Order: sequence, then structure tokens, then C-alpha cells
Amino acid sequence: MLSAEAYGSNALRATIASMNVLAVIPSNLFRMISIPHDAIAYKHRNLIERRFRRLKHFRRFAIRYDRRTIHFTGFVHLAAMMIWLR
Repeated sequence: MLSAEAYGSNALRATIASMNVLAVIPSNLFRMISIPHDAIAYKHRNLIERRFRRLKHFRRFAIRYDRRTIHFTGFVHLAAMMIWLR
């Protein structure tokens, strides 16, 4: 787990840039020079992370009882529908 200081560090941003990926990390409030970020992309990324967290509440998903991909995928679809209908 990254600490709050390492979350938006230059080293992390350089690692992400070396993967040819655009970093969607907001600047720390205490940074001297603020680094702009795409707030809409950050919001969508946050929503996706929240959905995965809710999926992990299903024990079958978190432990991955289903070894066959077709069964696991089917359960992911079922769990996603159950979360969506709440």
C-alpha cells in the first residue's frame, strides 16, 4: 500500500509514464507546483474501484472458487447484476 506522500510522488508518476500510461493522480495540496489532472477520468476510475470493492464482498468472487473461466465470468455477471439492482 502506498502512503499518502508516495501516492502522487514524482517517482510514481515517472513509473506510470514509462508504461506509456497517463497518470490520473491529483496533486497533493502541499505540493509547491500543482500538477494538473483529468478530474473526470479520476472520477470514473474511482467509481470502477468502488465496484470492484463491492464485488469482493462476494466470497465466491474474492476466493475464486470457480476455476473454469466460463463459470467465473458467469458469476461476475450475476454478482454485478445483483449489485446494480440494489
